[in-house]
Amino acid sequence: MRSERTGTPSSLDASDLTRHESDAAFQRELKRRANEYFHKTGLRARDVPQMYAKTVVMLSWFGVSYWLLVFQATTWWQAIPLSISLGLAAAGIGFNIQHDGAHRAYSRFDAVNRAASMMLDAIGGSSYLWKIKHNGIHHSFPNVIGVDTDIDLGWLAKIPPDGTLTGLRRFQCVYLWAFYGLLALKWQLFDDFVDLLRRRIGRQQIELPKGWDLVTFAGGKILAFSIIFAIPATRHSWLVVLGLYGISVFVLGMTLSIAFQLAHCLEETTFADSCNEADPIRPGWAVRQIRSTADFARESRVLTWYLGGLNFQIEHHLFPRVCHVHYPALSRIVEHVCGKFGVRYFAHRRLSSALVSHYRLLRGQRRCRAA
Repeated sequence: MRSERTGTPSSLDASDLTRHESDAAFQRELKRRANEYFHKTGLRARDVPQMYAKTVVMLSWFGVSYWLLVFQATTWWQAIPLSISLGLAAAGIGFNIQHDGAHRAYSRFDAVNRAASMMLDAIGGSSYLWKIKHNGIHHSFPNVIGVDTDIDLGWLAKIPPDGTLTGLRRFQCVYLWAFYGLLALKWQLFDDFVDLLRRRIGRQQIELPKGWDLVTFAGGKILAFSIIFAIPATRHSWLVVLGLYGISVFVLGMTLSIAFQLAHCLEETTFADSCNEADPIRPGWAVRQIRSTADFARESRVLTWYLGGLNFQIEHHLFPRVCHVHYPALSRIVEHVCGKFGVRYFAHRRLSSALVSHYRLLRGQRRCRAA
């Protein structure tokens, strides 16, 4: 890997792999092999040309879809496909630009990473709250019940089901797919404001944003709501604006939700109960990350490109500060090291098999494995 200041080869940053005594040897081998990959190829872990090119494509896709939808479309058969395209483009920005930026995997320069992460504010989210919820809580406690808010769906569903589904939840494997489409609408219009009012995300107390964080949060909401509602309302009726917004935000939510669920909520992934485990991260940080995640459709270049490498979720959790374009190569390294140390590494070959696995989990067809 290249040093951030000098551009010379250096070892992985300490934050790339957090040490844990119980799997220290395993982590050292992962780091050694990853460093060897970057040294031999001469590639940079960040500031990758392909990533900058992808950024141009993603932003252009979003901009053209928005311009055609708001200023050019005059019929429903033009507006509906453009609304779908806009939702997919927004998800692509989140998967790629925002996600790498938030993890400081986009560039070695903090200002560039911050600008990339702020793409979330532009599409209606909050980079400030994302850093707490995703980078802090989810990556530290993936699939820990009662802590990881990404698997907490409240009364709506039980993830992971333990085979004792009752009441409405007996049908969650059917109805939950539709509710996935409401995710983006929920966090755009409600969750961010509720979290700040409660000053809490799950069990984690949070501080109100101050200074530049406050400016980013407030300015981002104003910009996003202007893009989503105010500007379109100058050209179309509110009924049309809300209807097309509903289509776009549903596509956005469905795409984001399914990508996450296929990475963490499968029959093959493990879960820990924070109420019953003194240390929910046992048996070691790196091993825990691997057991609570899964890869899927690794041979699909289209999905890998669009999802920002998040179908290589294991590699992302092990190397969150490495640009996602390296995940396919790193996956071969990680799988080999896992085999050497006897650590279970799981990847669904196809998207369809991952979808079936998630469905079976929702249906409660197997009990959750101990983490």
